[in-house]
Amino acid sequence: MAYKHIIDNDRCKGCGLCVTICPKNVLEMSEDVNSMGYFPAHQARPDDCIFCTTCCIMCPDVAITITKVVEETEASEQ
Repeated sequence: MAYKHIIDNDRCKGCGLCVTICPKNVLEMSEDVNSMGYFPAHQARPDDCIFCTTCCIMCPDVAITITKVVEETEASEQ
């Protein structure tokens, strides 16, 4: 099962708390600068996410949400 992290790049100030707290090292800091001049976090390894939501809880800017990715085989079975 895969999960997609939706990170609001304009809200993220690049503090790195989400990267540090993630038990599976799913997130990394981006090499691209956002509109505020910060390096926001991004989802580097989506398949490793265990949906613990610790990154969402830790984010002081409430810039992260996680959604479940429905794979094509699951969608066709329903």
